[in-house]
Amino acid sequence: MQTRRNFLRKTAVTAATLPLFNIARAGTSANGKVQHASFGADGMAYADLKTLSANPNLQLTAIAEVDDRRLAKVKAEFPDIRVYKDWRDLLEKESDKLDSVNVSTPDHMHAPIGISAMRKGLNVYGQKPLAQTLFETRRMAEIAKETGLVTQMGTQLTSTTYERLTARLIQDGVVGKVKEVHMFSHKTWGDPEPKPEGRKDPVPAEFDWDLWLGVAAERDYIENYYHPGEWRKRLDFGTGTLGDMGCHIYSPMFQALGVRAPLSVKSTGQQPNATNWAIDEAFEYIFPGNDLTAGETVKVTWTDGSLRPPAKFLEMFGEKMPNQGSIFVGTEGVLLQPHGQLPVPYPRDKFKGFRYPKLKPRNHYEDFVSAIRGEKVKPLADFHDYGGPLTETVLLGALASRFPNELLEWDAAKLRFTNSEEANKFITRSYRKGWELKDLQA
Repeated sequence: MQTRRNFLRKTAVTAATLPLFNIARAGTSANGKVQHASFGADGMAYADLKTLSANPNLQLTAIAEVDDRRLAKVKAEFPDIRVYKDWRDLLEKESDKLDSVNVSTPDHMHAPIGISAMRKGLNVYGQKPLAQTLFETRRMAEIAKETGLVTQMGTQLTSTTYERLTARLIQDGVVGKVKEVHMFSHKTWGDPEPKPEGRKDPVPAEFDWDLWLGVAAERDYIENYYHPGEWRKRLDFGTGTLGDMGCHIYSPMFQALGVRAPLSVKSTGQQPNATNWAIDEAFEYIFPGNDLTAGETVKVTWTDGSLRPPAKFLEMFGEKMPNQGSIFVGTEGVLLQPHGQLPVPYPRDKFKGFRYPKLKPRNHYEDFVSAIRGEKVKPLADFHDYGGPLTETVLLGALASRFPNELLEWDAAKLRFTNSEEANKFITRSYRKGWELKDLQA
């Protein structure tokens, strides 16, 4: 008997050997839709499942959510959906009926759920950052390559015309060879205050605190301190401002310059405390240069919170200076990429009347679904070639913030720092007893 998943996989294999045309649309029935499940029901998970399910070729059938209070919207819009509290139960009972999932949980559960789903043969749309640690991220990328599944990291702006225009303008040499890049965000996903001592709040009846903790160590529940949303600030659950926004804002540089692993990273901003990420972070990366850069290496900086790029850029851009974005400094000019907006070359008098090239539109979510259905399209932020290396770069900075003003030299092939055994201790982490995963044993 041919299952739905077997049909889709055979279609995908066939598509890879034929000229470009839409095989899957040729007479597939409602039963030929991609069968999909969501890990998470609200927040970014709701945005993901709504956008994915808007595709007529995908059907949302199941969901895992640890907090019943966050299910109302999904149940109202998808009354036939099958609901689970434990993500492991969903995979055990539903995986043979599914083709794909989105993993849109707090960061600390991205890798355990994502890898478990891939091991069940499911294509994965995984929220950024791809994982919480460097080792987890590398394993996510390796397993995606090993299984050959369709993957896409949730950096949806990667597929926008704006970001692809940035890459095109840099690669066309509009501002010359790139000398340096500055990236910045005004967000403050950190907390300089210590964890409240001795506080223990009752866990709401609708909320499974133990399942929410997942692989993290047990601790007392504190109302509104971890869940919902505040987990981004906590060392054990999130990745701070850099982890939240870095995968978005570094992406234009990754597309434009084709860089991957940096040679070194140094934190020049604030340091995390015992439990929380810092605000006002700053980092300096050195990447190997290439044909698009002015030198043998290229320096890339990040600032967040109240810290801003050098004052000369604030003067250059004036009121056009965005809260978040990238600045590419070239030998022939400067390209400003406001986050999620049209890139603009400077100085403006030099580029008066500049005409942008036309690019064919792409859709991050549709590419994921189309690739699963066998259409000859490669998602732009797949785990192995793009999402994994991009997340590793971001997480290197987050890790470096623990070692302020210390230049950390990085060997990407060996996944280790060559000059700091103390820093190497943070490349992976220990999982709570009973939550260990074979694929994530260092």
